[in-house]
Amino acid sequence: MDELFLYIANTFFYVFHTVLIIFNLFGWLLKRTRKLNLISLLITFGSWIVLGSWKGWGYCFLTDWHYGILEQLGENSLPNSYIAFLVERTTGWLPRAEMIDLYTLTLAVLALLCSLWTNLMPISLRRKSG
Repeated sequence: MDELFLYIANTFFYVFHTVLIIFNLFGWLLKRTRKLNLISLLITFGSWIVLGSWKGWGYCFLTDWHYGILEQLGENSLPNSYIAFLVERTTGWLPRAEMIDLYTLTLAVLALLCSLWTNLMPISLRRKSG
């Protein structure tokens, strides 16, 4: 049963973590998900920066948990980046860590700026029209 739980948890993390990454990048586009997207991005950056000050820059607790499960399932030599992990699993190609880190940070910062803009801009527009 322990092994069954590990396989279920592994599947859960694949799906949840991947969907969360996509949501972080694009959740600001839909008006109904903008606030949740901003909260999710702030938690993500909080993990990368605050927890990262203890665990290493870019630390993600979801990656840590998922990698723990994968290690119990016999996986080893996992890349530091979950994005690199996903790219390798889906294409067979393991990109250079520097490239993945640059793209990940750039796209995350752009998503955060878009989320801040879409969440805060309506407030400033209301003040001008009121």
